Amino acid sequence: MIMDALRQEHRNIEKLLLVLERELSVFVRGERPDYEVVRAVIAYFEVYPDAYHHPQEDMVFEKLKVRDSAGAANIGDLGAEHRSGAERLRRVAQAVESILMDREVLRQSVDGIIREFIERERRHIAMEERDFFPAAVKALQPQDWAEIAATLTDQKDPLFSETVEKRFDAVRRHILQLEQEAESDRA
Repeated sequence: MIMDALRQEHRNIEKLLLVLERELSVFVRGERPDYEVVRAVIAYFEVYPDAYHHPQEDMVFEKLKVRDSAGAANIGDLGAEHRSGAERLRRVAQAVESILMDREVLRQSVDGIIREFIERERRHIAMEERDFFPAAVKALQPQDWAEIAATLTDQKDPLFSETVEKRFDAVRRHILQLEQEAESDRA
């Protein structure tokens, strides 16, 4: 159950990365992206993954280190990866705020900062899906999962739960539009 939730959250994060990527392509063409959407994506990453998703993964990883230290060593320092992601997100937020405050910022620099964030997030998720999650499923015992579950809050995802926070309405609409476009492209 915990792993299913983490995997679903990864799929949700990928949707947000697609939204951010689409807005970045608008920016790179010299047009004005929907900054309300961009800021909401940034806010989501500041709120949910760092406050709820990553701490859950970190708990699973701590249990993995006890059950399979070699497997955990192959994954590396998951906490450091999460902290690096948070730092890249701060750079994205600063770049966007600089644009909105009409500061001199090279379009190429902003593109590089946001593109690096997107690419590194995708690589991180791919590593977790390929290496970390299977190792955890294999090594952790039922009591480990019970202990982790006992520490979890019932915090709902502010964007992908039944009750979407108002500040994420624009992002949710954007995601639904992307999904509809993808569906019509497949048809």
